[in-house]
Amino acid sequence: MVNAYILIQTEVGRAAAVAEAVRGISGIEQVDDVTGPYDVIVRAGAESVDELGRLVVAQVQAVAGITRTLTCPVVHL
Repeated sequence: MVNAYILIQTEVGRAAAVAEAVRGISGIEQVDDVTGPYDVIVRAGAESVDELGRLVVAQVQAVAGITRTLTCPVVHL
């Protein structure tokens, strides 16, 4: 299992709508609206890095109102 945090920037005024839309995507474990340089932070899980990449590119980035994402895979040191 691969977990990652996805930091999302949105168009002005779209953070709540983006968070709600992302909540409905399979593989998304947690969604939080935040303040700062990012508007929404998501925790996602997938069976592999490739599956995680497909989740981010094909589903998360397709949500209307998202302008940029940064995916941070969780590592166990």
